[in-house]
Amino acid sequence: MNAKSADRIASFIFYLIAFIIISILVGLFYYILVNGLKNISLGFLTTPSSNVRGGGGIRDQLFNSFYILFITMLIAVPLGVGGGIYMAEYAKPGKVTDFIRSCVEVLASLPSIVIGMFGLLMFVNLTGWGYSILGGALALTVFNLPVIVRVSEDAIRTVPRELKEASLALGITHWHTIKTVILPSAFPTILTGIILASGRVFGEAAALLFTAGLSTPRLDYANWNPFSDRSPLNIFRPAETLAVHIWSVNTQGLIPDVEEVSSGSSAVLVISVLIFNLLARWIGSLIHRKITATK
Repeated sequence: MNAKSADRIASFIFYLIAFIIISILVGLFYYILVNGLKNISLGFLTTPSSNVRGGGGIRDQLFNSFYILFITMLIAVPLGVGGGIYMAEYAKPGKVTDFIRSCVEVLASLPSIVIGMFGLLMFVNLTGWGYSILGGALALTVFNLPVIVRVSEDAIRTVPRELKEASLALGITHWHTIKTVILPSAFPTILTGIILASGRVFGEAAALLFTAGLSTPRLDYANWNPFSDRSPLNIFRPAETLAVHIWSVNTQGLIPDVEEVSSGSSAVLVISVLIFNLLARWIGSLIHRKITATK
């Protein structure tokens, strides 16, 4: 086989793989959206769910999903980016650094159900909080922290060394170089990692079953006191997320419109993740242009 024939075969294989991946994605989206969009309405998005009566909505579950995502990213992003900075810029090669990197890789490979059982032990039983938003957010932080650390480390390492050396040669301190030169250059890749981690948080169900719970108290959205049991901002209340609600409705649902609620919830989940990713990338591009003074 000559080189041109091998090149054509390789190109065909890679195009075929790309076509298969796109086809699976389009088919999955088509199935979810076609079956779910017809069940979405303003009432579906703004009314609470019901365990026995039909016609319930997903208001509380949708809010819980975004709220847990916000709390999780508030904890995970600073820790993850800070860990990536340490591993890339401060950690010295040796057994200790290799051990830390191995621990990060092991954490990244743990199944979500294991993280959920760990969260049940640590953040539900040991702390005495019971099922809570904070417990779910901490469990998801453990779940996503290794991903953000590795992505941040790799992004920082890909920044050309000439940029760092030029900054240090001007007498700028190491930390100031990291803050003003390295991080802005690595920001797009770090943002991609954060978006991927956010998508995992929004669609996670197994870890939240054991930490955030399967129920949501009746919430008063006019009550902004974070210490009130009926306040949506209370981080110590149980909170059923949208992904958990889909699982619960399909496995334990007693309502007559199980299929409609499940299909509509799935479509809302997919659309929410898509909108979140697009907004995050748009905001990230604005921030990147601002901190790098590019157009």
